[in-house]
Amino acid sequence: MDPAYFTTQRRIDALASLKARAAAGTLKAASEAEKHGTVGAVARDRAGHLAAATSTGGFNNKPVGRVGDSPIIGAGTYARDGVCAVSCTGQGEIFIRRVAAYDIAARMTYAGQTLEQATDEVVHKTLPSHGIGAGLVALGATGDPVTPFNTIGMYRGWITTGGALFVATHKEVHDLGRAEA
Repeated sequence: MDPAYFTTQRRIDALASLKARAAAGTLKAASEAEKHGTVGAVARDRAGHLAAATSTGGFNNKPVGRVGDSPIIGAGTYARDGVCAVSCTGQGEIFIRRVAAYDIAARMTYAGQTLEQATDEVVHKTLPSHGIGAGLVALGATGDPVTPFNTIGMYRGWITTGGALFVATHKEVHDLGRAEA
């Protein structure tokens, strides 16, 4: 496709806003919607294999040559059968420095933490110490998800191993019932 196909007015407006904020020295006040466009997914198949994927719209107004965390396995994306699958969103440079997605698996493997404990530590203690908003979607070996975030909201949806469907944008979670077989 022609690159223009992937351009939306929302992204044009977000870029213009960030350029104006950078010129005014108010970049830190930018909203997550202005800065990011990450889509993450984690899955477990019937055989128990785990997978994670992270696609990013990138950090708006990023410096030329910037490489984010999405393509770096272990930073923003990681999966290990029998342990967990993780896809992160936030400021990629910090996820790279902290090897955040791998850190969750390591906490589970070497420190005996549960998925909930490991993700809570990373999202609510480790990453905020760098002054960033962060969130992630993760599955443990059993396939049930966790979706912690330390921002006002994070769009997410999931289906449990029992077939229950859920969606959420903020703290409130909406139960959509059961998926049809």
